[in-house]
Amino acid sequence: MDYEFTSVSEAEREHAIGTLVLAFSSDPFVRWVYPEASDYLTRFPEALQAFGGIAFGHGGVFQLSEFAAVALWLPPGVDPGGDDTVALFKANVDPRKFIDLLGVFGQMEEAHPTTPHWYLPWFGVDCVVQGQGLGSRLMTRCLEIVDREHLPAYLDSTNPRNVSFYERHGFEVTGQRQAGGCPPIISMLREPR
Repeated sequence: MDYEFTSVSEAEREHAIGTLVLAFSSDPFVRWVYPEASDYLTRFPEALQAFGGIAFGHGGVFQLSEFAAVALWLPPGVDPGGDDTVALFKANVDPRKFIDLLGVFGQMEEAHPTTPHWYLPWFGVDCVVQGQGLGSRLMTRCLEIVDREHLPAYLDSTNPRNVSFYERHGFEVTGQRQAGGCPPIISMLREPR
């Protein structure tokens, strides 16, 4: 398999978003938000773009093996798009869940590091090729970029099963965010290297 690692351009946005949609198809938090398959397939791509899509304009999107694995990274000082995300969820999520989402988003915002850091809002591998080491290869290459700046990296994992993966790459759990009936979100920090 070709493991070519490249930066993703704006023109390739659709390929990257498509991979992430496949990667998160069984994610507990995301599927709690969008339990119906048709809603998930039409609305989750919009959510991806609202929360973190700004990475395309900041050179923070990377892919491996012809979009088999994709990462959206936000460099220091770039907001993932909180207001856009809130407006999007308010328009297309069950109002009872929306209240819980606001609670979780508030907790996430409060927990974010206040010092310069890289933020990883989305990281995924196409479900067809998961378990083949592509995620580790992509994470290793991305962290080389982060480490050049000697800054911490931060993420919020929406799937507790992925915590051990991130721990293998130097992240440590800093807390858990949860509101109402939503599944937990695990916050993780990787110290500068």
